[in-house]
Amino acid sequence: MFDFLNNFTSLFTFFNELSILPSTLILILLIMVPLLIVVAYYTYAERKIIASMQGRLGPNVVGPYGLFQPFADGVKLFFKEIIIPVDSNKFLFLLAPVITFTVAFSAWAVIPFDSVMVLSNINAGLLYILALTSLGIYGIIIAGWSSNSKYSLLGAMRSAAQIIAYEIAMGFALVGVIMISGSLNIGDIIHAQKGSMLNWLWVPLFPLFLVYFISGVAETNRAPFDVAEGESELVAGFHVEYSGMGFAIFFIAEYANMILISALTAILFFGGWLSPFNLNSLGGLEINDVVSNILLFFINDGIHWFIIKTLFFMFCFIWFRATFPRYRYDQIMRLGWKILIPITLIWIFVEMLFIYYKVEPWFL
Repeated sequence: MFDFLNNFTSLFTFFNELSILPSTLILILLIMVPLLIVVAYYTYAERKIIASMQGRLGPNVVGPYGLFQPFADGVKLFFKEIIIPVDSNKFLFLLAPVITFTVAFSAWAVIPFDSVMVLSNINAGLLYILALTSLGIYGIIIAGWSSNSKYSLLGAMRSAAQIIAYEIAMGFALVGVIMISGSLNIGDIIHAQKGSMLNWLWVPLFPLFLVYFISGVAETNRAPFDVAEGESELVAGFHVEYSGMGFAIFFIAEYANMILISALTAILFFGGWLSPFNLNSLGGLEINDVVSNILLFFINDGIHWFIIKTLFFMFCFIWFRATFPRYRYDQIMRLGWKILIPITLIWIFVEMLFIYYKVEPWFL
């Protein structure tokens, strides 16, 4: 009888958890669909901004001001033939873009858009993101090896060495964040930055912030660290043999990773959804008309601050591409191993001393 009740309880728990599935799928769609639209128009914004910086027009034919250009590109790539190279490993060749795409979008499960808007508020959220961003290299390596092309393989090897170097620097930068916040939960890290913009972690961790963002640019294989693609010497790098949707998926994942790094920079060092204004210093604000309500909405914490901060760092990705020439491979390795990693180690040691001797603002 006891075994029967035990089995019945387990069955009830299973169906109770299964009932959560539809609502979870809806929440996933509410994150994925806007993110895909942002990715599409991020490519449009990049072409328009760089064109403006270089005195060109950019996309201006498909739709008003070229606004339908991302949809035209998507339709073109969707209907293009997928060509699989002879003597390639077909299974791995097709699996590689799927791995890259899955890893790029899975990380968004723990990103808090607001104090309550988060799909999964797990305690090890930062560790989860670090693990997933590290897995992205497997898609690139598999794509380079399975293509049976020397250009693809060289691009994959370059990318593997580059990501290993900058992943270490990025991990050490996150150690500094964990030391101050005392938590791996992303929500707790944001709450540790409450107050004005001078309470955000970019103040005590400014060197680590720079290292993290530079490492993020290198992790996403963006200019000036795009030696993994290296059009001038490797034709197109690890994805040279891909066409159609296989090619498109790699670039969707790349732009999704750029948005992810921008969002994480805003969260870890600039307070996420927190307002840059200290509401206690504003005094009593009487809410007696529509203007006061609107003003209070924009001054208060909210998702709009998270979006504004993320958009700024997304712009920085584009700005870097339009400004800096591509580094040589040896310069990239030297920067990662001999400059960024030592900077993080030194600053972690300094931070440790400040925390031990209770020097503000580290012990708060």
